[in-house]
Amino acid sequence: MGTLFETCASRGAATLVHLDRPFDLPGAGAVTHDLAQLAALVEETSGWLAAAGLGRGDRLAIVKDNHWDYDLLACAAIRLGAVPAQLSAHLDTGQLIPLLVRLTPRLLVTTAALLERHRAAGEDPALHAGRTVVLDAPAEGAVAVDEVRGARAPGPRRRDPGAMLVINHTSGTTGVPKLVGHSTRTIIHKLARFESFRYPRIGVRRDDTVVNASSYAHGRTFCWTASVLCLAPREIAVVTSRSPQETDLFLRDHPPTVFEALPDVFNRLRSLTGRLDHPFRRTRLFVSTYDAVHPPTLRAFLGGTGRRDAVWMQGWGQTETGPLTFRFHTRRSLRGGRDGDARDLGHPVPFKTRLRVVDPGTMAPLPAGRPGLLLARTGARSPGYVGEEERWQAKERDGWWNTGDIGVRDRLGAVRLLDREVDHAPGLSCLALEDVLEDRLPWLLECVVLTPPGRDPLPVLVTADGGFDAEAFKRATVDLPPLAEPVARADDTIPRTGTGKVRRHALLEQLTGSSEAAGTGRWT
Repeated sequence: MGTLFETCASRGAATLVHLDRPFDLPGAGAVTHDLAQLAALVEETSGWLAAAGLGRGDRLAIVKDNHWDYDLLACAAIRLGAVPAQLSAHLDTGQLIPLLVRLTPRLLVTTAALLERHRAAGEDPALHAGRTVVLDAPAEGAVAVDEVRGARAPGPRRRDPGAMLVINHTSGTTGVPKLVGHSTRTIIHKLARFESFRYPRIGVRRDDTVVNASSYAHGRTFCWTASVLCLAPREIAVVTSRSPQETDLFLRDHPPTVFEALPDVFNRLRSLTGRLDHPFRRTRLFVSTYDAVHPPTLRAFLGGTGRRDAVWMQGWGQTETGPLTFRFHTRRSLRGGRDGDARDLGHPVPFKTRLRVVDPGTMAPLPAGRPGLLLARTGARSPGYVGEEERWQAKERDGWWNTGDIGVRDRLGAVRLLDREVDHAPGLSCLALEDVLEDRLPWLLECVVLTPPGRDPLPVLVTADGGFDAEAFKRATVDLPPLAEPVARADDTIPRTGTGKVRRHALLEQLTGSSEAAGTGRWT
């Protein structure tokens, strides 16, 4: 990864990279780059990281505004033999500081604005790193990046494939995220290499425009960077804006043939598909990970593209394991009843992963049709959590990894996800209820069903203005299990992770005064 951009450029890859805004790195003011220019930027960045004191075996913490230069910074650190830890700027102070304490980084690369925000909350991230470099403006206790720029980069330094390569964190929907370390063997050889083939229909082609709208601090994008550059599409376009209007204008200049995005991004951009001249008219492949995408959104994008053979590839997995299952949606597969859901996750990745369902109490395997904890076995599994070895060991059992999810398998081996164990109430799937309500109430932006212990499930209706149609809700739930009186909230009041997932326990605490949910939470 330290020489990824150099290698791809030297092989003659003609890929152009388009950005919706310039990188935050110094010396990168353009919004279009070829691979040779990006290789030079990685080498320059490696030089000033070394001048700031980063060396072989050191840890680099990266916390900045969301952009793909997270991966350029990571590649620059890897080039030095260091280990980058990519931490989302979306983390609040109570989450970021414990992660920095676990990391003990030699160097922190961040912004003055982020330091100011956390210092105002009573904590100073710079105190938890050997040295801090800021990218945007001078800050007390930190080195301005211009003070270390211009140093010549050392030559690339290789490491053992089993050694730590990169550290990412989990989404953090239930509290402080875990720090997940991956090696070259797991995230590159097992995951990125698997994606680097030109599979029929779902593989990236040389004439593709591949667009990504993601949280670039997470492991999925690091893996995507390795694979997509090797596949050398004609164009890559990177979206960072959360504004549908800004994204619409950018995508009109770079209409995607392949579009990968966070579920939250798909949800925010869904309204664009109702326009006659929307930018997804020639998209042949949609890709979603992190969380299921609700049926109305699936139908909107697949129905809006002009490609009759368009496919939606939905992946389910975890930062610790990479993808575990894939499911493919087409227009035809979505023609069922309006109450269909997207929780059927498909089958385990052939020759790569195995899954079993076990009783949460005894860990004994359960037959098809019985819900239980989902365990996974894969060669791509992370070597461990950074700073939480006991927590890791508690989730590993005889080579099987406890995902912490409740699901059920049918007789053919397909997996249906019911809930996270910590949120699961017996005899109920909150996730399936959310799908049904979003399907029946088209004015909803999102529905979140929470499970306060000993009480009926609490539906939170996310709408544009925080209001809702009570009569329509009553009609939509007449045949559903008993629910508490719904609560409506505007979208901008919902606590979310950097990947757009709802922080369910934070929302539950906002609404009820307690973050305790129905499950045990033993495997979060």
